[in-house]
Amino acid sequence: MDVFTLAIWIGTLIFLGISLAKDKVKTKQALKMALGMGKGMVVSILSIVFAIGLILTLLPPTEIAAFLSTQSALLATVGGALLGTITLVPAFIAFPLVGTLVNAGVSVVPSVAFLTTLTMVGVVTFPLEKKAFGAKFTAIRNGLSFLFAIVIALVMGVMI
Repeated sequence: MDVFTLAIWIGTLIFLGISLAKDKVKTKQALKMALGMGKGMVVSILSIVFAIGLILTLLPPTEIAAFLSTQSALLATVGGALLGTITLVPAFIAFPLVGTLVNAGVSVVPSVAFLTTLTMVGVVTFPLEKKAFGAKFTAIRNGLSFLFAIVIALVMGVMI
């Protein structure tokens, strides 16, 4: 466990202790509500984890690199962004995956487009996010994230 995670856990426990000291009834009620919400999301979260594993099995990094390195810059950028939207992957998985793509010969712009959409846009997580935040918010957030991913990729291409 890294220092940041440990600090989050310690802070959470401290604030939970303060909350319990201030009002035990409200704290217990809030914990019961949180547990109920967690139970409601377990199936969705497990299906997302399963889908991520399945997608990364069906689309290994070597296949993604082969596709992106043979396209024009514009098509590779849009293609990389679209491939990244298939799932939402945590950054600790996404960065090494993109490093593999760059080492396999994919240029920076499509790699950055892939990375940003991989971490910011999620088709697989859409149903869970829609349930939590509503369809309109989820669609707008994913759409804007996709557009900003393209902009970020283009800016990185100019900077690097």
